[in-house]
Order: sequence, then structure tokens, then C-alpha cells
Amino acid sequence: MVKERATMITAQPSYLLHLADNALILGHRNSEWCGHGPVLEQDIALTNIALDLIGQSRYFFQYAAEQMGADATEDSLAYLRDERSYLNFLMLELPRGDWGMTVARQFLFSHYQRLLFEGLIASKDKRIAAISEKALKEVRYHARWSSEWMIRLGDGTEESHHRVQESLDHLWAYTSEFFLDEPFDAALLESGIGILPSGLKDDWRGAIDPVLAEAGLKISAGAWQHSGGRKGSHTEHLGYILAEMQFLQRAHPGASW
Repeated sequence: MVKERATMITAQPSYLLHLADNALILGHRNSEWCGHGPVLEQDIALTNIALDLIGQSRYFFQYAAEQMGADATEDSLAYLRDERSYLNFLMLELPRGDWGMTVARQFLFSHYQRLLFEGLIASKDKRIAAISEKALKEVRYHARWSSEWMIRLGDGTEESHHRVQESLDHLWAYTSEFFLDEPFDAALLESGIGILPSGLKDDWRGAIDPVLAEAGLKISAGAWQHSGGRKGSHTEHLGYILAEMQFLQRAHPGASW
């Protein structure tokens, strides 16, 4: 009896790189706090969040490398691509800033990422579904940790409230990019691999608005919205990140420990 071969549905490498780049770039930004946190406990907490994100990026890079074949590896995709080939959101490459900036960025992105992975658990691409399920456990903690800090800063001293409100005002202009549908998103949805980013916006606002209200923070309505990261158009800040992050691999090609 001849068995029918099951057709495996898989995501395109560009989509996997987008997911990987988001996690890698924010993970790198958060790693800049290692040894510089406001207190030891939170220094360790944020360093662990950075490690979680970089771990997520590894899974997606490994999968993308398998799809691309040739000489692609997780290391070459992370360290040897040029700026224009990175597909991360612009918010994630912005400078580290102060503690309020770091907390606000993690808060906004983690609630988005939580909803994204909750949707991708049902992906017909079993590898994406498995990675999302594993990452979701971490991301739920990231969302909870950053929410608690938003309330702590927003409802804290006059200085802490001012700083985190100023950070939120600055970052809000980069949030619409989370929910912009690119042409291939519709194809991913139709194939059962992905979801439409635009469909996450209402639930995202439903998650962050109560936290902001409790923290006494307000959203800047009508702010100009930046975009272009998913198309490879970035701020000058990504170039500085890559110059630092890629130095060793480019200075010593093929080096290994």
C-alpha cells in the first residue's frame, strides 16, 4: 500500500528573519543594561529578558538558515547581513535611553509579542507553532514584569512619572508599525502560517490601556507614525548596533570558540 506524503507547510525565510531580527535587536539593546541596572535584582531580571529574546532569535534564525540552504547559518544571519536586510521594527533599534525608556519599550513590544505568539501557536507551520509555544511562556513574564514597572514609575515620584511619560510619548510614534499588514501577510494568513498584524491592535490596546490608566500615563494622540523596518529601511541607530555586534565575526571570519 502506498502512503501519501503529507505536504509540509512552511514559512518563507523573510518572515522568519523578521521574527528573529525583532528578538535579536531588542535583546541586544537590553543587554546593554547588564551591570548597569538600578538595583541588582532588576539588573538580573532585564539581563534574563535579553537572554530570552536572543534565545528566541536563535530558533528563528536556525529555521531560516535551514530554509535558505547554501552556507546560511544562524551566525551568518545574525552577524553577517547588511543593514538593509534586517527586518526588525524601528522601535527596537532606538538607543537604550534611561530606565523609563527601556521599560516603556519592553512594555509596548511584549504585549504585542504575546498576542502574536498566541496566534502563531495555531500556525500550520509546526516549527513556528512550537517556537511560539515555548517563547510565549517567556513573553508572558516580560509583559507582566514591564507592566509592573510602568505602574511603579508612572505612579511613583514626580521625576519617575515625568521620565516614563516622556519615554511613552517618544515611543508611541513607532507603535503603528506593529500593525501594518505587508502584502505577504495576507498570503501567510491564507496558507494558515501567519496572522494579520492589523488584527492584533484592538486586543493590544485592551491589554495596555488599563495598565497605563493605573499608572496615570497618557497616550499622545495624533503623533506622527514611523515605519519601514519590515522593508529594510532603518534609522541610523541600527548601523551603530551592527557595527558593535558584528565586529568580531567580520574581523575574524569563521572564528569559533
